[in-house]
Amino acid sequence: MKLDITQKIYNDDDAAREHIETLLWPSGPFCPFCGSFSATKMEGKSHRAGLHQCNDCRAQYTVTVNTVMERSKIRLCKWVLASHLMAASKKGISAKQIQRMLGLTYKSAWFVMMRLREAMQDDVDAGPIGGEGKTVESDETFVGGKAKNVHKSKGTPKKEAVHALVERGGQVRVSHVPDVTAKTLRKAIAKHVDPKSTMNTDEALAYYFMSREFAAHGAVNHGAGEYVSKDGKTHINTAEAFFAVFKRGVMGSFHSISEQHLQRYLNEFAFRWNNRSALGIEDFDRAAILLKGAQGKRLTYRPTDVPQA
Repeated sequence: MKLDITQKIYNDDDAAREHIETLLWPSGPFCPFCGSFSATKMEGKSHRAGLHQCNDCRAQYTVTVNTVMERSKIRLCKWVLASHLMAASKKGISAKQIQRMLGLTYKSAWFVMMRLREAMQDDVDAGPIGGEGKTVESDETFVGGKAKNVHKSKGTPKKEAVHALVERGGQVRVSHVPDVTAKTLRKAIAKHVDPKSTMNTDEALAYYFMSREFAAHGAVNHGAGEYVSKDGKTHINTAEAFFAVFKRGVMGSFHSISEQHLQRYLNEFAFRWNNRSALGIEDFDRAAILLKGAQGKRLTYRPTDVPQA
C-alpha cells in the first residue's frame, strides 16, 4: 500500500490514535505500569481522548505512554504523518521539509525526527546476520566535512568512522566506530555476524583474522583496481551501495551530521534498508513497522522517572 497523505490518519487525531492503538495494542489496551490487559476506557468530556484506567493497578494511561511520543504536545496525526514521510524517503527528509509540511517549528520538527530515529534503532534482541551458505560484506567509510569548507584557523575537519556489515539479499548492521583497527572491527563483526557465514572484504590488513573465525573469507584488492573476483562471487558492492545511499542523503538532505547524533542517522538508513521494497515491504508497511518500534523507547533531555500519558 502506497503512502497517501490525504488519509484520515494523517489529518485527524482520533483516527491517528486508533491507528497507533491497532499497531501497539494488537490484543487490546496494555498497562505499561503492571502489564495487565484488563482496562476500562475513560469516556466523557472530562477525560483526555484515548485515556484508559488499569483494572488491576488503577493507573491511567494512553497508548503513547512508554513510547517516543510520550509527553509530546504535538498532534498525533502529525506524528503519524512524520513517521510515514521518514519511512518513505529513500535518501531521507530534512527537518526543514518536515517543518513546512507539518506546520511545526523547526525545533519541534527536529525533535520529532530524532525521536523517530530512536524508534528505528535495531531491536536489542535482533539476531546475527548471515549464516551457513550466506555471504556478508564488511566495509568502512568516513563521514565528515570537507577541508575546503572549513576556515584554515579551525584546522583539519574531523571525519567519523562508520562500519557496515551487509548480508547479500538481507539486512545491514551499521555502527559509528571510534576507528577501523582490527580490534574494533573484530568486536563489531563477532557481535553481528554468524560465524558460519562467508565473509567478503577489501584487502585491508584489519581483516587478517577472518579466515580463522568464519566459514570462508574472500577479499578484493581495490588498490590494484580489483572490485569483483573473476568468478563474480567476491566483492563488497552491496556494502558500498548502502554507503552510497547514506552519503547521498547526507549531501542532499542533511548537509552535515554531528558526531553526537551520527548513530541515529545511521539507524534511519539501516531501518529503510532492512525494510526495503526488494524484501516485499512497501511504504505504508514500513511506516507501520516504524511506529511499532516506538514502543519501549524514549529520547528526552529531561528526567523520565515517572511515565505520563
